[in-house]
Amino acid sequence: MNEPVVPAGDGGLVRVRLDLSYDGTDFKGWAKQPGLRTVQGLVEDALAKQPPGREVPKSVVVAGRTDTGVHATGQVLHFDVVPLDPDSPGRLSVDERGIPDLTRMVHRWNRILPPDVRVLGAQVVPPEFDARFSALRRHYRYQVSDAPWGADPLRRKDTLAWNRPLDVDALNDASRELLGLNDFAAYCKPREGATTIRELQRFTWTRVEDNFIVADVSADAFCHSMVRSLVGTLLMTGDGRRPDSFPADLLAAQTRTTAVAPPHGLTLRAIDYPPNAELAARKHQTRATRTLP
Repeated sequence: MNEPVVPAGDGGLVRVRLDLSYDGTDFKGWAKQPGLRTVQGLVEDALAKQPPGREVPKSVVVAGRTDTGVHATGQVLHFDVVPLDPDSPGRLSVDERGIPDLTRMVHRWNRILPPDVRVLGAQVVPPEFDARFSALRRHYRYQVSDAPWGADPLRRKDTLAWNRPLDVDALNDASRELLGLNDFAAYCKPREGATTIRELQRFTWTRVEDNFIVADVSADAFCHSMVRSLVGTLLMTGDGRRPDSFPADLLAAQTRTTAVAPPHGLTLRAIDYPPNAELAARKHQTRATRTLP
């Protein structure tokens, strides 16, 4: 499903991008699993019931597989469809590529989907677009309350209650030492054959309100559990139980951290992509095996 079988425009496949938002509280993560409620399972069910072409996409390709309990306001996926005949009669207008009005399709999909997952938009994209491998960077946010009474009740499903006061300056000092291209084996759940070399481009902490802190984390890509491991380790620095050097020492030693923050405080907020002319080159670069200088 990563490549169209034949070029679009000659009776072949057309690639479509969807932008999604979801509350991950009641999902067993993104990836479809038999007998479990997952975001992918519900989205593919909606596409099957209201296909945007002659044939239902068998599977979708997602930018980032979120874990159980993790939320998203800027998830991206793509799929390929066999277009409709532009001259065939139907209830929806079809453009010259054989694709129905995607604005109306978004309304139809959202009528099928439950309230905790929404399709925010849909668009036809070039065949070189790949939701996963074309991405330049991904942006996550983790929310923490260090109020002595815990998280605000209205934020309890997307904010971690931390029962110790946090020093934002200490958090930022320690986070700064992790930026750049590094082997993040200490902060990644091991997967056979997968690299742990990543470029961490942003890791900042901001106290936006009394007792309410947000961590913004951006990288070209993240390995499994990386953001939650970074946050969990830094929180121990922020509350004074570990020195500012502790996260960087773990990184250098490649000693796997055991401090993994709970999933409900994490949200995938946005994904950046290059201009269309640079999609193919970016996909090739992303697929290449990484090494450190």
